[in-house]
This record gives sequence, C-alpha cells and structure tokens, in this order.
Amino acid sequence: MVRFGPAGQDDIFPTVHKKMTDMPAYLAARGLTAFEYQCGHGVRVSRASAIALGEKAKEHGVAVSLHAPYYISLSSSEEEKRENSLGYILKSAQAVSWMGGERIVVHSGSVGKRTREQALELAVQTLTSAQKLLDEERLSHIRICPETMGKIGQLGDLDEVLTLCGVDERFIPCIDFGHLNSRTQGGVNDYAAMAAVLDKVANTLGTERARVFHAHFSKIEYGPKGETRHLTFDDTQYGPDFEPLGRLLAERRLSPTIICESSGRQIDDAAYMLKVYQKESCNDAD
Repeated sequence: MVRFGPAGQDDIFPTVHKKMTDMPAYLAARGLTAFEYQCGHGVRVSRASAIALGEKAKEHGVAVSLHAPYYISLSSSEEEKRENSLGYILKSAQAVSWMGGERIVVHSGSVGKRTREQALELAVQTLTSAQKLLDEERLSHIRICPETMGKIGQLGDLDEVLTLCGVDERFIPCIDFGHLNSRTQGGVNDYAAMAAVLDKVANTLGTERARVFHAHFSKIEYGPKGETRHLTFDDTQYGPDFEPLGRLLAERRLSPTIICESSGRQIDDAAYMLKVYQKESCNDAD
C-alpha cells in the first residue's frame, strides 16, 4: 500500500488538540496512514513521549518516520561536524525506534568550496560510519533515508542520493519531488520526468527499494539557486503537480511512503494526494 501523511503538525491541529499523541487518530480520521515526526532543530523528544506516540500510531495504523536535524552535515570538511552528525543520526534513530518507526530522513550537507565529487566522498564515508554505529547500538532495523535537496549548492541531486544509498542496501532514498523540481528549474513536473526519476531509482538500486522508496512532496517556489520556500497545493505558478506521480504509483503498483511538506496545509494536501491516488488506482483497475 501507498502511505500518505504530513510532516509534523499543520496550522489547524494545535488549535483543536494539545497532545501529539492525538495526532494518529486525527490522521486516521482523514484516511492518512503516515506521519513524519520533525526533529529538524534537534532531537528533544523524551523516551516516554516517543513510546506513547508510537503506541497510538500502532493503534491507528499510522507508520511513523522521523526527520533528523537539519544541521547534520555528512559532507562537512570539518571532522568535528561530521562526528557530531553521527551523534545526531544516532539520537534520531533511537527516537524513531521508541516510536515504533523504522525510517529517518537525513540531509547530506553542502558542497562548499570543494568539488561535488570531493563532498560526495566525505558524505559516503560519514554514512558508512553512521550505519556501523547503528549496528553497534542494536539499531540495525532503522533505515537511513538520504534526501534529495532543493538548493543547487547543496549536496543531494538525484544521482548523488542514489550514490549515497549505494553505501548500504538498507538505505532508502527520500525523493523530494519539490526539491528536484526546484533545482532543475521546473524540470520535474510532468509524467515523463517523474517516470524518469522512478526508472533511475529502480535501475540503480533495484526494484525492491524502488517499490518502497520514501518521498516528500510539496509545491515549492524556486529561483536561480533553487528552492526558496514551500507553498501549498493552492499555488498555480510553481510545481510540481501530484497528479502525474499519483498515476505512476497506481500504474506501477508501488508502495512508497509519501510525506507532504506543504506550508501549514500539509494534512489537507496529504489527504488530497490520497484522493488522487485512490482515483488513479480505480482507473488502473478498470
């Protein structure tokens, strides 16, 4: 099955609920079956709170993933920053494990003054160390998901993310279609372009990881350097549109987790994606 859900809470949730443990029931009522817990500014959730959320998520059939801190830098030229990043990845993995989840989304960092090849080599080394650390800490079941990034100066185009996923067969790519569309100046916004992305994932990593990939989806405003800000599905100027991807997911019978990162409307927009996919699935069955 394809799972749809939001990244964190939208603008409405905190006006009607005070506890994060209410989130799974809130999502299930909309037919949503995924939730990405946000630790972009640090892993600050307690073990008790994480376990409580996980119990509610299991009760309502919601799969939990976790976005690791934004300041992780796998490719930093400073060894201390790379070492610190290993600690952040470990904390993220422990937190999502308490929640009953299995996936953490990780940024790779910037290119800086080095070549992209040099930055990528450092990121590969750091990810290798990260997986070794998780194995040592009995967190081998947690799957690291390197994310495609939206700014051209960041490490994380599609080829680079697939290279990072080649470090370990347990790694799953987090394909952010809005990011890819931004860094290509609108180049990933139709059926053919999205099909090419999915084809490349399958040809590089194999059919199983291509079937269960992780994804972020939102419309994103972009400029010459790539991503500038996240929008909602109401926007008509920038993409990408979800309909081509919904059609592809139905046609290919894929089972990814699709997390919506719309600005303040991520639950409504995730529900919209679910409806599009359900319609396409019915059409495909016909």
